[in-house]
Amino acid sequence: MLGQLINGQLQLREMHRFVNGFTQKEGHDCWNIDHILEEILVGLQKVKKAGFEHITLGIDTWAVDYVLVGRQGQRLKDPVSYRDARTKNAIQELTSDLSKEYIYQKTGIQFLDFNTLYQLFEEDKDLLANTDKILMIPDYLGYVLTDQAVTEVTNASTTQMLSLREGLFDENLLQKVNVNATQFPKLVDPGTVLGELQTAKFPDYDLPQAKVITVATHDTASAVVGTPGLGQHWAYLSSGTWSLIGAELNIPENGTLAFQNNYTNEWGAYGTYRFLKNIMGLWIIQNIQKELHEKYSFAQLAQLAQQERPFQQYIDVNDSRFQNPANMIQEVQAYCRQTKQVVPQTPGEIAMAAYSNLSLYYANELQKLDEILGSSIDTLNIVGGGANVSLMNQLTANIAGVNVEAGPTEATAIGNLIVQMISQGEILNVYLARSIIVNSFDLKHYQPQQDMSQHLTQWQTKVHKG
Repeated sequence: MLGQLINGQLQLREMHRFVNGFTQKEGHDCWNIDHILEEILVGLQKVKKAGFEHITLGIDTWAVDYVLVGRQGQRLKDPVSYRDARTKNAIQELTSDLSKEYIYQKTGIQFLDFNTLYQLFEEDKDLLANTDKILMIPDYLGYVLTDQAVTEVTNASTTQMLSLREGLFDENLLQKVNVNATQFPKLVDPGTVLGELQTAKFPDYDLPQAKVITVATHDTASAVVGTPGLGQHWAYLSSGTWSLIGAELNIPENGTLAFQNNYTNEWGAYGTYRFLKNIMGLWIIQNIQKELHEKYSFAQLAQLAQQERPFQQYIDVNDSRFQNPANMIQEVQAYCRQTKQVVPQTPGEIAMAAYSNLSLYYANELQKLDEILGSSIDTLNIVGGGANVSLMNQLTANIAGVNVEAGPTEATAIGNLIVQMISQGEILNVYLARSIIVNSFDLKHYQPQQDMSQHLTQWQTKVHKG
């Protein structure tokens, strides 16, 4: 994505888009990291061809996954995807010796079985012993492009190994997974200049001169920067493959209520914390669409769902059975059958089951946020692909009784670009940046149209007791 400030407005231009996914390799779901690197270079070549010879570049990706690099700078193995089943029992095994309370007090990070802590717990010990650098995915990409290695803090915090108070990796946790702090390059904040793109390393590509800037490399951290939240009582929902709902805090919250509700304090840009909850998200819809042989676009699926009645079944969309099932449609139907509820059959019914239950989950977490933070959220800013799903946004406004502001869709790319621009002095700070975002993009507004809170009460009784 190319971003420029023109007459006080941020203008975006998509230069290159590509598909990314994992495949089975030696019994594990692995990312093809060389494919990602190649597509980045293809995109940069297109940028130069369009007439931009001097640029800055920022890279963000998903969190928790990593690359092991040997002493000669070589990649020791393909990075394993967080959706791989190797960490299925890792939380139970690791916390049998080190309590959850201890880990949460140290890190403030929620317990998800794919966190880096548990991936390293299951990693090949001989391989770790021969590892010179452990690099998060975006840090690895930056390393290959510039020969400079760092550990950016917004992504590092998702490892569940970074001390919330000390800002360093916790030695006790590292010891439990057979690694040491020296294997992680120095910690840096978003906006740090990483180095120049080493064009000579890639002679097959006609590349621009690029200053690579370490942005908020966790895509959600970038998305929050790109969220046009104004005032004090707003929450965000970064709605994509994952749904991440929460509030931006200046002081972390890792008290008893936050621990009991499994909320996380991931580090954000500019001294903030992303106090949020992970929800399965549009991954469910993405799989449904794929399993319908892509006969329907996402917009068409939403239109079909619009014709069905919502809340015909109550589903825990965060149940681990939906994380990487062999068949999502069959898994949703099996859940409903096993819980003695109406089993959705048609594409519209199945899509509505997903959308309405995602909305219920969002409303539930907004209620939890109010309780934990002792405040009242009045506006939910939905960014990412989910900002386009009017049906789900209106249902969320109705159930939660809050105003919903949807957009921009490309919040992650916008946040990435904003950090680059602040780093280069083009924008003064993130507060001014958010005003620029409001004035640059068309946002959609949804107000509660009818009281649907009774469905939330029933869902909480049936799915989320207590």
